[in-house]
Amino acid sequence: MDKLTVRDVPVRGKRVLVRVDFNVPLDKERGAVTDDTRIKESLPTIRYLMDNGARVVLMSHLGRPDGKVVGSLRMGGVAKRLSELLGKPVRTVADCIGPEVEKAVGQLQAGEVVLLENIRFHAEEEKNDAAFSQALARLGDVFVNDAFGTTHRAHASTVGVTRYLPSVAGLLVEKELKALGQALEEPARPFAALVGGAKISDKMGVVGNILKKLDLLLIGGGMAATFLKVKGLEVGGSLVEVDRIVWAEKMMREAEESRVRLLLPVDFVVSEKPDGSAPSQTVRANAIPARSLVVDIGPETVKSFSAELRKCKTVLWNGPMGIFEVPGFASGTRAMAELLAGLNATTIVGGGSTAEAVVNMGLKDRMTHVSTGGGASLTFLEGETLPGVAALQDKK
Repeated sequence: MDKLTVRDVPVRGKRVLVRVDFNVPLDKERGAVTDDTRIKESLPTIRYLMDNGARVVLMSHLGRPDGKVVGSLRMGGVAKRLSELLGKPVRTVADCIGPEVEKAVGQLQAGEVVLLENIRFHAEEEKNDAAFSQALARLGDVFVNDAFGTTHRAHASTVGVTRYLPSVAGLLVEKELKALGQALEEPARPFAALVGGAKISDKMGVVGNILKKLDLLLIGGGMAATFLKVKGLEVGGSLVEVDRIVWAEKMMREAEESRVRLLLPVDFVVSEKPDGSAPSQTVRANAIPARSLVVDIGPETVKSFSAELRKCKTVLWNGPMGIFEVPGFASGTRAMAELLAGLNATTIVGGGSTAEAVVNMGLKDRMTHVSTGGGASLTFLEGETLPGVAALQDKK
């Protein structure tokens, strides 16, 4: 990574303004955090700053308040959980900018932590407003971006503040960029990508960018239907993005020309309802009933995908194999997660729903890396610039 990190700048005695991604699910009635994965991922950066005598000022968004104060989206529950994880009290304030907030930050002692109120209570945050960015920057002497999941957004708290403060990467952002970058640039081979999800349009950029770097591409999930259509197969009521058929045909042709093996499912679990309220059955890929839609890959596909993935030394996975939120349609996704968890290989799991599935299945710690950023990891894998990273200081 060619960006300076928090280890490269003096922090002792300084106010360090840290953008974290504490956009975590809450219990609606109690306001308590129900999944603290994202909080735990930023603990190394926070502890590093505390241990090195910084005065730590954390800022994050929570939910989608659309520029208004929403009581259920206040940061109190997040601060409580962070306090428990750190074993030290975390202060809170009533806003994220203004004289009272500046006063509270000024009273911080070395090693103490304050969590600002939800920055998206201000519409200026998502507009990357200059005055709002300056108001945030007045709270710090140094800025650290440790919110990888928001680095694809040019907001005040990710890009705007970098115009007014020395700005470096946190340890989580460093870890994410190294893991994803190494998978693409220096993979141990054979190198495979397992790509799924409902829509082919969501993964076009990723597949297009990494295809020629791969040895093996496996397509699962609902998006496989569009590839089957290219082969002249009927896919029943499955979603087919007609305007993407030409692109899918092009990818299949490029894979063949580049000697990248492309595997499609040979069987599927199908149903007439995506919510599990109708019966399901397993059928061959060339025998999908007219009114049925693909809801999961089938057992024969699991076997064929597994046999190929066991030969690989690097596997990048982005996108579930079916509608895993419905228990009856989660078998394919679970099978792939369990397989990757047991491989003697580098296993990189993209963020978003794929990461959610792996975490829910209790397999996160058995993967080499599980990304915290859905949109950010997709943008990176597409070969696009992450504004929140580009704005940080270069090592050179």
